[in-house]
Amino acid sequence: MTDGLSNTMLALILFCVLTEAGREVCFKLASASDRRNIYLHPWTLTGAVFWGVELVAWTYVLAHVPLSIAFPLMASSYAVITIFSAILFRETVGLRHSIGVALISGGVICVGVSGL
Repeated sequence: MTDGLSNTMLALILFCVLTEAGREVCFKLASASDRRNIYLHPWTLTGAVFWGVELVAWTYVLAHVPLSIAFPLMASSYAVITIFSAILFRETVGLRHSIGVALISGGVICVGVSGL
């Protein structure tokens, strides 16, 4: 395990954030279905594939980056998912929600800089 955060590991963490966001979008799309067995819905299955890919990538990240740095960086998924929901699902993001996401993002930046 390295003490810092290499560009490769930072890119892999970003990949994990994006696959997590993709998984949540897939599950949201599946939830809008009126199918009886939502667990076999193509969007649910696609979300499960995203989860499996993220699991492999995340395990690799944890083998190379301290958990105290890697895990807080995953919190950037809150911002990414909020942006995706506003764009893809036209969900309203109010002022308090935006401030909360900004505060989380600020914390993520602090952790990311401390890992360099």
